Amino acid sequence: MRIYKCAFCGELIPPGYGLMFVKNDGTILRFCSRRCFVSMIKFRRDPRKQTWIRKQQRKLLRQQAQQRRR
Repeated sequence: MRIYKCAFCGELIPPGYGLMFVKNDGTILRFCSRRCFVSMIKFRRDPRKQTWIRKQQRKLLRQQAQQRRR
């Protein structure tokens, strides 16, 4: 089983979860939630400007730093 990354927020998507969107040119985009899907496809938002994504990324960085300390 392969674990993919969300095309919008970069979060890891476990097998059996998330959404897959195939564009007309054959590009496959995978999303962890409908929230990410709608933000990117429908509203064309920039993930760098979304506060909820920055909070997610900071949380992941903190967890990685704690694992390195152990």
